[in-house]
Amino acid sequence: MLTREQVSKALPPNLKNAATQSLVDTLNNLQDPTTAQEIRDNFISYTGVLREGKFKTEDYLNAVMYVTYKLIGKSNLDAYCLVFPQRYADLVARGTSSKDISSYVAAYNKGKLVNLILEQTLVPTWVLNQDIYQKAINTQAELMLNANSEMVRMQAANSILTHLAKPKEAGPLVNIDMRETSGMNELKQALQEMAQQQQELIKAGVGTKEVAAQRIGGVVSEQ
Repeated sequence: MLTREQVSKALPPNLKNAATQSLVDTLNNLQDPTTAQEIRDNFISYTGVLREGKFKTEDYLNAVMYVTYKLIGKSNLDAYCLVFPQRYADLVARGTSSKDISSYVAAYNKGKLVNLILEQTLVPTWVLNQDIYQKAINTQAELMLNANSEMVRMQAANSILTHLAKPKEAGPLVNIDMRETSGMNELKQALQEMAQQQQELIKAGVGTKEVAAQRIGGVVSEQ
């Protein structure tokens, strides 16, 4: 459950006064128990979009609910009906055609507030697949050291040099602490230097055993 203080802290400065007890009660008494906690979490997480326009907190909550339902697999129409049950019931009672109702739903789905929130839910694929990325680097390092083929070792070394190179421009996409420790920097530097040395030795015609016996950080690699 949320407190008024938590809601107030999450809202931008210009909307602090909107953190009323009524709003907090609405958040804490959502009818659908299967999504209530997720809606509350999303309400707190995406308040940054409120700085991008003059949106009412009530509209923001509705948009958060709509996006949350979409994220768990609901169709646009189902999400709309769950967020605006009375509005949908009124449309049906007036004999509004399915085509027109779909048009209203589509218009809401394309709205600025809904799409600002949807943008916040997108997670870069490199974040989602960090473990796979690291495994790929480990595999390349293993091939660089122990592959029987000199060409394979050279390609693996080149791959490490390419992918561990310092990016030309690093702009954080999400607020994740990716700072490197001194140990990580030293290991990366050692791998890069080792890869460069192996490439040069292979090009110079040095034999497999001699290349594989090069030291990395003071440790001799073994075939």
